[in-house]
Amino acid sequence: MQTLASPGIGSGLDVNSIVKQLMTLENRPLVALDTKEAKLQTRLSAFGALKGALSAFQGSVAALADPAKFNGITATISDSTLASVSATPAAIAGSHSLEIQTLAQSQKLKSANFATTNTTVGSGTLTIQFGTYSSGTFTLNADKAAQSIVISPSNSSLAGIRDAINQADAGVTASIVNDGSGNRLVIASKDTGVSNALKITTIDSDGNNSDNTGLSQFVYDASTGGVSNLAETVAASNASFIIDGISISKASNKVTDAIEGVTIDLLKANPGSTTTLNLAHDTANTQSAVTSFVKAFNELNKTIVDLSKYDATTKQASILTGDSTVRSIQTSLRNEMSNPLTTAGGGLELLTEIGVSFQSDGTLKLDQEKLSKILNDPTKDISTLFASIGKTSDDQVSFVSATSDTMNGKYSLNITQIATQGTALGSSAASLTINSGSNDILDFSVNGVSSSITIAAGTYTASSLASEIQSKINGLSKITSAGIKVAVTESSGILKITSDQYGSSSTVSITGGNAKASLFGTPIETAGLNVAGSLNGITATGTGQTLTGLSDSSGLVLKITGGSVGARGEINFAHGFAAKLDNIVDKMLDNRLIESRIDGINSSIKDINSQRETLNRRLVGIEERIRAQFTALDSMVASMTQTSNFLQQQLSKLPTIK
Repeated sequence: MQTLASPGIGSGLDVNSIVKQLMTLENRPLVALDTKEAKLQTRLSAFGALKGALSAFQGSVAALADPAKFNGITATISDSTLASVSATPAAIAGSHSLEIQTLAQSQKLKSANFATTNTTVGSGTLTIQFGTYSSGTFTLNADKAAQSIVISPSNSSLAGIRDAINQADAGVTASIVNDGSGNRLVIASKDTGVSNALKITTIDSDGNNSDNTGLSQFVYDASTGGVSNLAETVAASNASFIIDGISISKASNKVTDAIEGVTIDLLKANPGSTTTLNLAHDTANTQSAVTSFVKAFNELNKTIVDLSKYDATTKQASILTGDSTVRSIQTSLRNEMSNPLTTAGGGLELLTEIGVSFQSDGTLKLDQEKLSKILNDPTKDISTLFASIGKTSDDQVSFVSATSDTMNGKYSLNITQIATQGTALGSSAASLTINSGSNDILDFSVNGVSSSITIAAGTYTASSLASEIQSKINGLSKITSAGIKVAVTESSGILKITSDQYGSSSTVSITGGNAKASLFGTPIETAGLNVAGSLNGITATGTGQTLTGLSDSSGLVLKITGGSVGARGEINFAHGFAAKLDNIVDKMLDNRLIESRIDGINSSIKDINSQRETLNRRLVGIEERIRAQFTALDSMVASMTQTSNFLQQQLSKLPTIK
């Protein structure tokens, strides 16, 4: 049988058109799958948009959970040429008078003239100490360690010594000033204040540490009997000023502890004249924060409404109309924002009290006038309405932090042990004469960090010896890099070293050295104690001065800085609305409320793709079968046509019968 190259030629049928129409009918299940997938893709996009809107809302409310957003204090000063001021939320609103009498200054010393900056001076070691000169006596600044600077022969010129001092970062700066008759080395303390005056001693390579030759040309000791080959050009002085009639003296022109929570940068003295420092609640910033809260919720609400609304006029539903997940989210958010904060300690329980209320369309509206009234009420603390805050009734108990696990509530605090610091106490009065190589080395350990100091030889008072030891310990890089400091005190000549940390990890041990016996005898070493107590009768965990609650108060962290054992009042704690919403949205996103829906849709789309592949394979087979059938039909018709034509030809040749 002849095979036709083009279907339909033999039969005259439009086979391609017939097959196409038949396959269109066969493709209807495939079209249905495409339609179903398109709807699923639309729902997938809708849930993605909802998830994104929730994440954006969470970011907004998380920022509003910070108490500082609502407790800001603005600080202004009448004459800004005299000082600049700033405040933290710890400041109290009010006004203060300020008179600046003198500014703090750092001490500056000058050398004699040298012909050139390359003039060789001498080598050896410069030792710089900081302290106070008073009545002919130099008292060491116990908070600053002595600094030694080696001057090698290669940098023993005037310029070389200047560079060596500056590179040592020893708390002083050095410069060279040409006064027209020669070059002078000027050494200045980096820090202002009378307690930062300089005492400079040398170990001079020429063997004489006090004559006016070699490196000893830079010695300075203004105490009685001291040698000063440098001359003072500017005296170390404190800033002196008067706040509200109270005279104050500070070592620095940056004053952070005169008024609680206020930093005053003194710029210019103006004795005899006062200016006014005003502290006020930052209501503008608070109003902005509340407005941001309302805006953030309304943006989320718009997304939810757009995805789930039903248009009764057009009878058209949105892609997530009636979806249970969307309804659950809406209900949860509204419930969280409507439940009162009965244990908040700021005198506010509901958002409506500050003018934030729901409208009929589900949006929030802010009444600015009502908000302003609350902000100007000193008995109300709006921060407790938004942030997670605990209000304590004891001024030596402060709220530090809480976690999402902390339950809202009132917690009674009972303290059974106050935190203490680790100490090492001498058993007898310390020897006040220190001899090099005899009793000048002290080995010790503070908070588990071991080190050693060498005490300068000399005769001390008990107070100056304590300052020398404290200065040397606190100046060790091993100690400072570990974030450790000590205080060394004396009582009746008995020395005591105290770690600045609290708790069981706070320890001081005198471990050895030739000065141990003469300074401490048999030291009495006492490790620090952690604070101990309970919240609502449930024992809390103490670490240093902090107490962390368990059970309902889990994650509630308090700091107890002092006071007595026993009942210590109550802590009113509540997660504010911003903190609550941050937490609930976090759970929505973490517990896969939306993600599980997205996973389900993706799984359905994947299943559709599998069905499509199977159907496409089946359609290929169907089309091949149909084409084969029409090809066979076409060939059969072609064959029959040939036979018909042949018969007609043969019949036409037969003689006509008359």
